[in-house]
Amino acid sequence: MKKISTFLLMLMISACIFTACKDDDPPLPDNTVQFEASEQGFGSDKNELEVKLKLARNVETASTLTIELQPSDVVYGTDFTTIPAAASNVITLTIPAGSSTASFKITKAQNIFLSGDESIKFTVKSAGSVLVIGKTASFNLKFSSIVSEGTKLTLSGLAGNEAGSSAGNSVFVDLSNNSQSPVLRKSWDLGFYAGDDFRVIINNTSSALVKVLAKNDLTKVTEADTIGVNLSLNQMAPSPEEFLMLDSYTGDITKTVIPAVSATEAENKVIILNRGTGGAIAARPWYKIRVLRNANGYTLQYARITETAFKTINVSKDALYNFNFVSLETGATPVEPKKNEWDIQWTYSVFKTSFGAGDVPYNFSDLVAINHLGGVKVAEVLTSAVTYDAYAESNIATTTFVSDKWTIGSGWRSTSPSGASLKTDRFYVIKDASGNVYKFKFISFHPNDGGTRGKPVIEYKLVKKA
Repeated sequence: MKKISTFLLMLMISACIFTACKDDDPPLPDNTVQFEASEQGFGSDKNELEVKLKLARNVETASTLTIELQPSDVVYGTDFTTIPAAASNVITLTIPAGSSTASFKITKAQNIFLSGDESIKFTVKSAGSVLVIGKTASFNLKFSSIVSEGTKLTLSGLAGNEAGSSAGNSVFVDLSNNSQSPVLRKSWDLGFYAGDDFRVIINNTSSALVKVLAKNDLTKVTEADTIGVNLSLNQMAPSPEEFLMLDSYTGDITKTVIPAVSATEAENKVIILNRGTGGAIAARPWYKIRVLRNANGYTLQYARITETAFKTINVSKDALYNFNFVSLETGATPVEPKKNEWDIQWTYSVFKTSFGAGDVPYNFSDLVAINHLGGVKVAEVLTSAVTYDAYAESNIATTTFVSDKWTIGSGWRSTSPSGASLKTDRFYVIKDASGNVYKFKFISFHPNDGGTRGKPVIEYKLVKKA
């Protein structure tokens, strides 16, 4: 009996020890919900705007948010509405299980006059039992353009459950408006230049490649014309010759792989296009395309390689944009925001690297481009010269700004075999097309720095208002 009691006592002690150990495991931090930014502008040229909220992590069960509206000089139902609709100036949102975001839309009424002083304040009033309201609990929407004082943004690079190193979205950021525009990388195939020249770009963010043929009749191009044609990048052993199938990684509009579109129709050749499989994009059928000029811009002829008949799309030049985009599956499609409404693009894309014998094309994750065609300039600043916190308006005079598309590029982070990490010895200063100057850096991008690959966190602060 004594032996049994001793045995039971030992079991009880063991159970207590294991239970204590389990109780000592650190609990998960609060799952906060808050607005993506504290302020945003709703310019006169826009009729609809999406307001986004972010969570610290996915919710395990569906949760409900209530958002209170406080309009100033505008009336709900007369001047604006929301989706979902508000009831008694309260919007109710449901966040489905497995999601880490929420959003609602605001739509202006047709033909209304606004002075620009109007605004709406949105406040998270309740967040259910599994969420905690974060610091940015209020959001002020102004019915005019703004110049942000700066903020932190978590970029929405992930389109679904893909790996962060192959994030499905490109993300365009407008610093002065605290806004981001995620766009699926695979959602477009061709960009038609809206400037003075007649140029067409292919999709470097999907690793698209082309072969320019000698033929100028789309109906005369068949599968036989693809024999011996290799339209792929060898990521393991790339060669300089692969540059000949790509647009220049520099973004130089005079160095597109598709030749400038000639006013002489017969000079415009047929092109074979592999739409690209970069960043885990599934292989898609090759197309044959031909681009001509018309009175307002371009005429695109296109078909699959195996098809004899072809389709036609007219693409007008819209000078409000750098490019007007087309998907060969869905037709005209929005990609870049208007050229004065974005400053940087975070994306996966073809870039360059060297394995010791000169530059070769290579697919990179986490690349950052500036809107060089839209007039944005940038400078890299080493903290050995001046720290991010200390950088002020007085430093601008000695800062050299450049229009190089990839000045930020991949230089802000390291993905060496020893582990991915942020480079904390540098930051960037961005001058937008209006002349506003911001200092800019990354806060996180990888689990090694407490972040999430594909959802990098950026911070920027206004140094000088134009």
